[in-house]
Amino acid sequence: MAGEVVVDALPYFDQGYDEPGVREAALALVEEETRRYRPTKNYLEYLPPPNYNAFETEIMKTEFERMQARLPMDMMSMKRYELPQPSAGKMTDVSAWNEAVENSQAQLEHQALRKKIQEINWNRKNEQTQAGGKLRDLEERWVGLVSKNYEIERACVELEKEVMTLENKKTKQVCCCKFE
Repeated sequence: MAGEVVVDALPYFDQGYDEPGVREAALALVEEETRRYRPTKNYLEYLPPPNYNAFETEIMKTEFERMQARLPMDMMSMKRYELPQPSAGKMTDVSAWNEAVENSQAQLEHQALRKKIQEINWNRKNEQTQAGGKLRDLEERWVGLVSKNYEIERACVELEKEVMTLENKKTKQVCCCKFE
């Protein structure tokens, strides 16, 4: 597909980013790219002026107004994270108990979502670690095969030299025998 970007990285497995010289090499690549880049006076002049308010919601507008007026931020309500039972005066109030139950259900659902996120991240890490181990094994196997091929090629060259030497000796012997 055109324009598709394939990320070739296993962040849970990849190593070596903290090794000496890696950061410098990355910065050198960036520096090289910026040297080739010839910026114009205003390379965005063909675009219309930006409308910074296009994505502003009512909540954002209200918050910007609060910040502009230098008013303090409302304290976050921690009530949602508490599991209180209805007060002593409302122990027989069904709506108070319904509110307490809904609060506990919301907290349980939140904990279940967090658990799912942790499981996804753990599975991702596990898959990447396994894939990384497999990549390491395949790379070691590839290096071994390349080394064997090199040794075979070297042995072939040595055998060819030996054959040439033997053929030269045989040719000299045949030539010497003719002259005798």
